[in-house]
Order: sequence, then structure tokens, then C-alpha cells
Amino acid sequence: MIGHRSSVAVIGGTGALGSGLAQRLARAGHTVIIGSRSAEKAQHAAAMMEAGNGAPPVRGMDNAAAAAAAQIVLLAVPYSSHAAILGEIRDASQGKILINASVPLAPPDVATVRTPPEGSAAQASQRILGEGVFVVSAFQNVAARKLKNDGAVDCDILVCADQKTARTTVIALIESIGMRALDAGPLANAIAAEALTPVLININRNYKVAGAGIRITGVPESGA
Repeated sequence: MIGHRSSVAVIGGTGALGSGLAQRLARAGHTVIIGSRSAEKAQHAAAMMEAGNGAPPVRGMDNAAAAAAAQIVLLAVPYSSHAAILGEIRDASQGKILINASVPLAPPDVATVRTPPEGSAAQASQRILGEGVFVVSAFQNVAARKLKNDGAVDCDILVCADQKTARTTVIALIESIGMRALDAGPLANAIAAEALTPVLININRNYKVAGAGIRITGVPESGA
């Protein structure tokens, strides 16, 4: 069982979503390792981040080394590089939880729902990584700009995975960084969470807002 303070490799941690998640994880006291195809770029991004609550300084490594060094792997990369990067970290991720935050967007039309042959990016990652990795879908519907602010984030996070223990572990991790996470069932349900991202992009554009998110009503704040 992974403890309250975990070591997390944020693959794509130099991007907007990845860096926001890495910063919140570090401030919550988790050990954070930034992963990038360029170790030098990852190290530079890590040096710019401030760890908190007695956590070790944020480190930067190439993708495979970062995945090997952590208990949990968090993938936050554009879908265009999704498959290639999963190939880089496949061996290092065996026996671990991999949180997939990627969405199958197709620029420039990022406001239209797209689905890969597998149904979702999360399911595609499970196919590439194999049964030895516990893939969990999360973080598709939270704006990167919200993550970089201190305090609670006004957005629910839907968590999907085939293994109940993996869902429970990731829910606890998300709650530790100031967000409410909800158990949304098996990995097949990730298609719904991923499809909400283009919907939210449309809402941002149509209502001239930044960072629209989702809230699930009828569930107590405790998540019970």
C-alpha cells in the first residue's frame, strides 16, 4: 500500500497541465520527479519548482528514468505523442499505477469529441502497457491554470480504473492536493471523462470564461 506521501513521476511535467500537477504534488509533500524526453529540460523545469512541507526537492530526468524512480507514474502529454512516450516508459512502469490524463484531441479542431479505436486514450494506454500496469484515468477536466493557484480547486475529478485498489489510491492522492475525486467505475468509462474536455473547451469559448470544470451533484463533500 502506497503511503500518504508518494513518489510520483510526472511524464510531460514541463507542459502546462503536467507542471501544474507537479507543483501541487510537491507542495503537498509528495516526492516529485519531472519526466521529459530531454533530461536537461526536465532538470530545468524541476529547478524552477518549489517543493513544500519538508518534501525533497523536485528532480528532473528523462522519461524512462523518471518512471523507474517513482511509485506512481502520471502521464500528461499531448495525444499526438501519447503512444510513443508510453513505449518509452513501458518497461519502467510495470507493477505500478499509471495515471493517464491525456485526451485524444485533434488540433486544430480541439472542440470536437474524438475517440481512438480502443474507445479512450486510457484504454489505448492499457493496450500498449499490458496487464502488468494498473492504468487509471483522471485529470482530463481540470484547467491547468487552476492547478497553479493555491488552495482547493473548484472542479471534481472523475477517476476510472479496472482495479478498485488503484482507484482508491489515486482518489487519496488527488484529495491530498486539494481536489475532490470521485470513483467513476471501470476504465471503459474513461471515454465519458475524456469526451467532456472538448465540451468544456466549447463552453469556455461560447461563454468567454477560462477553465470551466465539472461538479457532480448529490454526493457529499466527503465522497461518501
